[in-house]
Amino acid sequence: MARHFRDTQFGHLVRFLSSNKLFRYPDEMDPSLREKYLQRDENGEPHGASTQDLSEKQVEDGIDVHLVDWYGPDDPENPQNWPDSWKLLIGFQICILNFSVYIGSSIYVAGAPDIMEDFGVSQTVATLGLSLYTAGYGIGPMLWSPMSELPKLGRNAIYLYTLLAFVLLQLPTGFATNMPMFLIFRFATGFCGSPSLSTGGATLMDIYDPARILYGICIYSSFGVLGPVFGPIIGGFVAPAKGWRWTIWVFTWLDACVLVLLFFLLPETSAANILLRRAKRLRKATGDERLRSQSEIDAAHHTMRDDLIVLSRAFTLAFSEPIVFFMDLYSALLYGVLFLWFESFPLVFGGIYGFDSGAQGLVFLGIFVGAVITVPLFLLWVRYHIVPKLTDPAFKPEMLLPPMFLGAAALPICLFWYGWSSRESIHWIMPIIGSSFFTVGVVTLFNPVFNYLGMAYPASPASIFAGNALFRASFGASFPLFAPALFHRLGIGPGNSLLGGIAICFIPIPFIFYYHGERIRHMSKNARHDI
Repeated sequence: MARHFRDTQFGHLVRFLSSNKLFRYPDEMDPSLREKYLQRDENGEPHGASTQDLSEKQVEDGIDVHLVDWYGPDDPENPQNWPDSWKLLIGFQICILNFSVYIGSSIYVAGAPDIMEDFGVSQTVATLGLSLYTAGYGIGPMLWSPMSELPKLGRNAIYLYTLLAFVLLQLPTGFATNMPMFLIFRFATGFCGSPSLSTGGATLMDIYDPARILYGICIYSSFGVLGPVFGPIIGGFVAPAKGWRWTIWVFTWLDACVLVLLFFLLPETSAANILLRRAKRLRKATGDERLRSQSEIDAAHHTMRDDLIVLSRAFTLAFSEPIVFFMDLYSALLYGVLFLWFESFPLVFGGIYGFDSGAQGLVFLGIFVGAVITVPLFLLWVRYHIVPKLTDPAFKPEMLLPPMFLGAAALPICLFWYGWSSRESIHWIMPIIGSSFFTVGVVTLFNPVFNYLGMAYPASPASIFAGNALFRASFGASFPLFAPALFHRLGIGPGNSLLGGIAICFIPIPFIFYYHGERIRHMSKNARHDI
């Protein structure tokens, strides 16, 4: 059990306070493991490594390096070899972290009328509280995700310290005395809370094989959908009873609990970081400076310019890789339409059906029911139609995309059904049933995109997901700002028809990706070309 806590932030603290006497690593207890890297085979190469493990330039320069790698295919420190129970716990923490940050966007909406009254601002300005938070968690991953791929930092520290900043910054947000102060800290909290929204998928890829990661990404992204769904439900009851400030405190408490959970139970999952720290321990124990991890070997000739390139990787991949750019743009357009559509809920259930604030939040349960039905069906499709094909040499990432055909059709169905059934003469259950098709679209559109990008760019998943988050958040932040004008001028039915018409225009895009995606992918420099 001790080895599970060893790589958590709690474990690092215990090791520091005990001078590394507690939570010791295998190489600190078994000297024979150290000798493994000092033994050389008859060819003079490092034991357990070949010349292919070293860069060509280093071999030519005659640099004598002993590569520090896994002890073998069953190395217990390799995240891929961790017990299933430990992997499930890690996955749960990443999912609940994703949920706890996303809920912060929509829980605020129920308190927007109070904000307008307290600070004397318009509805559009009050909506900025949602938009700037969304913009913050779109921009943040462009920095945090590439940093999490640096072996010296790893993923764990990024999660913990940004979440700590996220929780602390809620204090000036909740105690804001004017609108500018509130908006500044809403953006700052979104920025600091963003790593889980993109790096979380990379963490799951660290611990799961390609077959299981398809399930993991689906469940992880579903928690991201549930956050905005449960936000209005909770906020709808909290805001009328306690005011808008309590919508901030509720999810702050949730994130504080998640912070404690991560401190004690979330280990480092980056293989490069684990091996780098192993190499440092071995050098300290043996005094042999030739012991190097692969990341240290690669970094030996890195310059400041190379480090800047790594940090800008998310931007570079998002805007220079054709398949990434078009996938991200498609996701962003859908995301913007959906966020714009959300703004019509108070107009329909409050204005037409006369629901109070709490009841208006409950109508989002229709979306939740849609998720309960759609997610298991999607996972069954993965199990029976995708997993058996993963070992087939003819398998292509584009084979992950067919569910998008259903999602592309479900989205306009949702918008038209919801828009034209929202009238006093029709029972309120009808628009709620129509809204459940929203989840069909989200699950079958976004999950194939995430899995596709992760499979096409396995070397830098965090940066790939960060670029997607930036595109989605940019559209999700801007589209709601013109929602009041749209629905007040056109009305609920015509306004949703306009959105439905836009969604119909998106229908051919999944087919283009499916039939021509391989050609576009091969035009992308950093994508996998071997599948």
